[in-house]
Amino acid sequence: MDTIANYLDRSISFFTAEASLANSLAKALAVLLAAFFLWLIVKRILTTLEKKAVHFKLIQFRRELFAVLRKTVGLLLLWLVGVIWIRLFHLVVIERMFHAVFIIIAATPVKAYLLIFLELLERNLAARTETAIDNIVIDLLNKFSGAIVYATAAVIALDVLGVNVMPFIAGAGVMGVAVGFAAKDTLSNLIAGILLIIDRPFEIGDRIEVWSAPAGSASWGDVIDIGLRATRIKTTDNIVVIIPNNEIMTRDIVNYTAIYSSIRVRINIGIAYDSDLAMAKSLILQAAASADWILSEPPPKVVVRNFGESSVDLQARVWIKNARRRMDTIDFITDTVKNLFDEHGIEIPFPRRDVTIVDRGAGDSLPQGKK
Repeated sequence: MDTIANYLDRSISFFTAEASLANSLAKALAVLLAAFFLWLIVKRILTTLEKKAVHFKLIQFRRELFAVLRKTVGLLLLWLVGVIWIRLFHLVVIERMFHAVFIIIAATPVKAYLLIFLELLERNLAARTETAIDNIVIDLLNKFSGAIVYATAAVIALDVLGVNVMPFIAGAGVMGVAVGFAAKDTLSNLIAGILLIIDRPFEIGDRIEVWSAPAGSASWGDVIDIGLRATRIKTTDNIVVIIPNNEIMTRDIVNYTAIYSSIRVRINIGIAYDSDLAMAKSLILQAAASADWILSEPPPKVVVRNFGESSVDLQARVWIKNARRRMDTIDFITDTVKNLFDEHGIEIPFPRRDVTIVDRGAGDSLPQGKK
């Protein structure tokens, strides 16, 4: 590093030699013109390379790369011109400030390079692996890359200015502890959000149960957004429910579409004790076969669950193609079975109570011991 600095000092010593003000202004103008013409040459070279880069599979999808390269070259030339001018006019007082400001400005292209590199990894490496860990790490780096780069640039800039950054770091640590106690719920949601991204119990578009839906409304919906603080779920009533991530992590998550879009639906049906059980099962299977979204493999089946107080409790078990038609299936089977039962005399029982009234005459004597 010292060798590079010495070489740079020797390179610009020609422009910083003692001279009159007019000579210094002339040299400054010459430096500016030289930097401008050098910029035109480099821009032309980069434009040519960009046209030829379409044939290279590795970089053909990143036109932004050449835009960042142009910006980088422009910033380097401006920095070089600034250093020469400072040395030329002996503005040593502002040299450190100039370098510090340049470091902050240079953080923007550095961030752009980092994002390009992360996208390159995502397209050429993460997409080929079976695990989701690398995708998660890249997602987190994409979200926090700006804060990391600018925070690092700020620390370096303060160090260049001669400011001792250790008290600031120690103070930031103490402040972080205080903020952590004051905003523990928010931090808890942020940590839970990161765990959700890592664990991925559901993805955007999955249909899950919504335990905090308004009373009387749909109790399940589709995930539309997974944020660091909260997750948004749109129910089948078109209501968006926003649930803090910390609450999600403490609940059982019922995901209907995590692996397959098809699920099994169970419909409870009761018949009277004196009804024909075999016919009732046949009619239920007939109702299931009349719906085109109900799968024939695995085949629908009807089982006897138990003997109720006033009914034989049956349960129809059918597989459907789309989990989002679960309620449609329950409604269709229940409605169709009711009509078929009515046509074939299968009774759907309801609770009954037999009341016997005993009429006792006036002369009837009560049993002994009841007088």
